[in-house]
Amino acid sequence: MRRDAVKTKPAPYSILLAGKTNGFDMRGKMVKGVGNSLGAGALWGLVFLAPLLLKDFTPLQLAAARYLAYGVVAAVLLLSRWRMVLHQMSGAEWRALVWLSMLGNILYYVLLATAVQWAGGASTALIIGLLPLVVTLIGARDSGALRFKKLAPPLLLSLFGVALVGVDGILAEAGVQTGNVALRIAGLVCACGALASWSVYSIGNSRWLLRRPDISSHDWSLLTGIVTGALALLLVIPGFWAAPQHANPAWLRFWSVNVGVAVLASVVGNAFWNRASRLLPLTLMGQMIVFETLFALLYGFLWEQRMPSTLEVVAIVCLVSGVLWCASLHRGHGAHAVPQSKTAVGS
Repeated sequence: MRRDAVKTKPAPYSILLAGKTNGFDMRGKMVKGVGNSLGAGALWGLVFLAPLLLKDFTPLQLAAARYLAYGVVAAVLLLSRWRMVLHQMSGAEWRALVWLSMLGNILYYVLLATAVQWAGGASTALIIGLLPLVVTLIGARDSGALRFKKLAPPLLLSLFGVALVGVDGILAEAGVQTGNVALRIAGLVCACGALASWSVYSIGNSRWLLRRPDISSHDWSLLTGIVTGALALLLVIPGFWAAPQHANPAWLRFWSVNVGVAVLASVVGNAFWNRASRLLPLTLMGQMIVFETLFALLYGFLWEQRMPSTLEVVAIVCLVSGVLWCASLHRGHGAHAVPQSKTAVGS
């Protein structure tokens, strides 16, 4: 437990967006924030491939293995600074990490993997692709944030792009898959659950990072990994007890994929995202989640060894244009923002 808690009020977005902050001008912050978001999206897109590569394993098994590996790697990386980091933490931070880890990692990934296996990758990508809209709508309520009236055009453009991706994928899948209708509907419900779970996580995580600027985003990510690894222990018995038998090569593939996803998506990807969360306002962070959808599509094209269709190309152009448009609006807003030092972001 830390003894001298740092009670830091999160700065309002009007201050974060104003002129220069901590020696960096707005353009530099925007470029670095978008770059970190791009890196996070590139690595997070890998999670859509894992359930397809490991179709013979259940979502509980995938989540347990990935997050156990995440916890071990995070603990090793944090070992040398453990006492220093522990001194910064209080009960409130640990409780926050538990619910953030449960929502943004365990529950989200179980629902996502189930949705991919039951409803297909394209349908899942469509629903998860709505994350920018949900997060941005909620973030628009924060003090100093851009009004929704200004955000509506780029949001609608991004949403239109996501809809095109989903329609094209659903039509393609309908032509080759019959499947069980009830199972497919259940998969779509799981995708909606994953959408809700990650939306709450994204907003809560951004606000906790603003509350505790004295804890580095990298350390916060590693602490999240340790807590997630501990929670993953609860999945071991239900996930692996009386599980179907697999040959040794299948288990080797299982652990290789999950450890790879743990290191790349969870450790490195989360570190990128946490850095971006401190550089960009929540309304813009919502747009950055689009990168995960784009990279998920790219990896899918590579896996299927095909080029994107005309409809998919138009969709990708809409998604990217929406993100760049939203970033441009925030840069212009930052140049004219008026500080409001008495207004705090978050609850």
